[in-house]
Amino acid sequence: MSLFKRTVVAEAASNASVVMSTLLVVWLSIVLVRLIGQAAKGFIGADVVIGLAALTTIAALPTIIALSLFIGMLTTVSRSYRESEMVVWFASGLSLLDWIRPALQLAVPVAVAVGALTLFASPWSHQQIEDYRARFDLRSEISQVTSGDFLELDRGNRVVFIEPSKSDPNELGQVFARVISPGWHAVINAQSARTEQAANGDRFLVLVDGTRYEIRPGEREARVTDFDAFAIRIETPNLDETLAQARARALDNRKARPTSMLIDDDVPNSDGQLMWRLAIPLATINLALLAIPLGAVNPRVGRTFDLLVAGLVALLYMNLINASHGWINNEVLPFGLGVWLVHGAFLALTVVLFWSRLRMRRPREPLAQPVAP
Repeated sequence: MSLFKRTVVAEAASNASVVMSTLLVVWLSIVLVRLIGQAAKGFIGADVVIGLAALTTIAALPTIIALSLFIGMLTTVSRSYRESEMVVWFASGLSLLDWIRPALQLAVPVAVAVGALTLFASPWSHQQIEDYRARFDLRSEISQVTSGDFLELDRGNRVVFIEPSKSDPNELGQVFARVISPGWHAVINAQSARTEQAANGDRFLVLVDGTRYEIRPGEREARVTDFDAFAIRIETPNLDETLAQARARALDNRKARPTSMLIDDDVPNSDGQLMWRLAIPLATINLALLAIPLGAVNPRVGRTFDLLVAGLVALLYMNLINASHGWINNEVLPFGLGVWLVHGAFLALTVVLFWSRLRMRRPREPLAQPVAP
């Protein structure tokens, strides 16, 4: 490989890696904030936040990698123009078309990796996310209670507030609960609580030293009961049944469906998802080539406008891919045309931009000199 090609590939790869690292940090920050908020509300377990963040990042990696390569190639070309390095390459007999080969040498392996992610890794990550959520649902209800927070259980029929224990970390502190049962509304106060497991595997929440107040709505009937120990059976779902339901939900979600099943489905929704998985690797190559003419800027003119236009073009490309996905799902666009339509249009745009950058403009005609009398 010549010095020119080595320089282009090395610099573009370096710029793309920096951009990718930045985008990953931003993405992880957003995902972690969202997941920590869900964990604080009791929707997911705090111990699975890191795992879910990693799985969500795997699903987002194809788009991040494609955009990183585009920005890396764009900044490499624009820097060469701004620092007059392109003048040296042009004087050495090279043209803008000579950037195509090193761009492809970098983009093709990256597109293969992106294809592996979209076709195999991304569906697997969505399946694992469903499994994580199913395993959290399998936990007993009391394990979802966070000390110091109100938590609704059983679709709001039970509301529990538990204080942390000041003496024994293995026990719960004071308990306040509201229980709605057929015909009765109850409020329970207890000084402490603990969980116990019977010999047959049933689990119980045992409230210690408390009072139960019950009223019948609409009637003048009430009951007050003091107790030393009061056990509430905690329903524990069946492990195999719940996991089977989670896997079935995952297969119903087209994002989590394996690629081989999408091919055999012959359903518009499956065709749309298959188109998206094939579109991102193709977009990776197209964007790398499109970055070359878009990065060819005039060094005497500010670069902000050109970079803004390049970003809008890439954003339009990704939005049209998502639009094609929806059109195929709604049977507005056939699968065969939907796979190639957007990529063909942007490949044609790339050719037009190359022609615009390479064509020789005619010199201006000199102004006519006035004839002396």
